[in-house]
Amino acid sequence: MQHSFSKFAKNDYARYPFLKAATKYMKMPDLKIQDLADPGLKGILRRAEERLDEAILSALVSRNPQHDADIELMSFPVAIILATATEDSFVKKRYALAEANQTYEDLKEESREKVLEFAQNFGWNLEVNSTRSIPFECSLAFVDYLRNTTPLRDKHWKLVNRILSCGKVYLSIDEAARLLKEEVQRYIEKKLEVKELPRFPPNIMEAAERIKKLKIEIIGEQEVEGFPKTIVQEAFPPCIKALYQSFSSGRHLSHIGRFTLTSFLINIGMPPEKAIELFRSFSDYSERMTRYQVEHIAGERGSRTKYTPPRCETLQTHGVCVNQDQDEMCRRVRHPLGYYRRKSRTA
Repeated sequence: MQHSFSKFAKNDYARYPFLKAATKYMKMPDLKIQDLADPGLKGILRRAEERLDEAILSALVSRNPQHDADIELMSFPVAIILATATEDSFVKKRYALAEANQTYEDLKEESREKVLEFAQNFGWNLEVNSTRSIPFECSLAFVDYLRNTTPLRDKHWKLVNRILSCGKVYLSIDEAARLLKEEVQRYIEKKLEVKELPRFPPNIMEAAERIKKLKIEIIGEQEVEGFPKTIVQEAFPPCIKALYQSFSSGRHLSHIGRFTLTSFLINIGMPPEKAIELFRSFSDYSERMTRYQVEHIAGERGSRTKYTPPRCETLQTHGVCVNQDQDEMCRRVRHPLGYYRRKSRTA
């Protein structure tokens, strides 16, 4: 489907800075790595670091409409450089996943026309469905469908469960957006594949080292330093204790409360099956939905990336943080897993 004019403006490209046409809005489309030593680009570098921090901490990259569009556009290629400089496969994969996750969340709010134009950027043959007898909004070329459903295990995506006609698979717009997430993730991962690393300026190397330390503190401590083989409830931070008590008594938990507790328990070694069992006391318990959500958090579905709890700052914003002023260790850490790791050494 061809469009006579683009439906994307500069602010759209600030949300999707990896699209081909985004370069024409960049003030420095030919940015060189050595240019990043310029103090005048400090704001762009700071936002690039923030993109990677957010990826590590929450597997998302925020899209704040208050952010400067020029900085958003330029911070993406700088974040690619920064992720490459870490030489850390987890950081690179996590960043690609985070940008893709956020893209999917944004595309779900876009018009059908914008999703179609977005798909064109990747050479997709995605068209509006004009066959009235088929109850789907669009159709996608079989090869595009197959390429992007390969990592997806849910039976929903198997061809036997889809309508396939004349080399086209029929989809809803939301399903198309979900598959575009896979395309974006793969595209960014490819950009991060650098066989021969260039010489990075000192400020880039310093930022890369800080990002790797954050990764070890938040994501990799269970692999690098090791959590205890048994779960130590005495080492739970106050917020997790409060959530766990509510959880055990079947009291209602907010979405972020459920996600925080589940991801925390999974990351300290609780088997997904045990976490699923804990949800049975809830009045809205659904075996199928609970299993899907827990296994997704555990990295056993979808992208196979294990999610971690939100950082303390995010939990404070959502009212999940409790008793911080009464717990000295709470004031010294910025993530529930960091608290548990320290406390479990002495518990």
